Amino acid sequence: MFSGIVNGFASISKLQKKEDFQTFTVALFDELQAGLKIGASVSIDGVCMTVTKIEDENVYFDAMKETLDCTTIGNLTIGSQVNIERSLKFGDEVGGHHVSGHVHGKAKIVKIDRSIEDNCIIFFLAPQNIMKYLFTKGFVSLNGASLTLVDVDKEKNLISVYLIPETLRKTTFGIKEEGDYINIEIDTQTQSIVDTVESYLAAKGVNL
Repeated sequence: MFSGIVNGFASISKLQKKEDFQTFTVALFDELQAGLKIGASVSIDGVCMTVTKIEDENVYFDAMKETLDCTTIGNLTIGSQVNIERSLKFGDEVGGHHVSGHVHGKAKIVKIDRSIEDNCIIFFLAPQNIMKYLFTKGFVSLNGASLTLVDVDKEKNLISVYLIPETLRKTTFGIKEEGDYINIEIDTQTQSIVDTVESYLAAKGVNL
């Protein structure tokens, strides 16, 4: 379990690709690796990954076919920068919202607007099948960062978020470009409410 408050970002230092399987290494220094053990969960660009080996600053992770197909992990190359969040501990402050690291799909950056000083607005084309769970002022996890949706256009499958300078400094959003893909995880509480209401109305014979 994660909070969506990214601890920082790090580089992919090693990469070994096989058919439907991939091993990659992230170079984690200082507080990003402090106390980390084999078997621990780490959020890599919003994807919950398990530590398989640690060699100095190099931390190893394995990704199977489902992860490679459904997330951006399969697009990593040596030198890629990824958002890092260590898993929550009991008693930790949850500054964002509860994030599982179980990604629901990939969204494409279609526009980055920096026309307002100290503001950055990023527009994403989101998967159509999750749009019913996305609402203005609702939570969403984008590449592991807990963010508030500003605008949601369900007809065009477009969403947007505003990023403050601190978010741009602490995450990879400061170096993202139009055309890049990111991982998106919907808020599970919102999903449960929407699905429950839909089931109730369907049982009552109400067509949505």
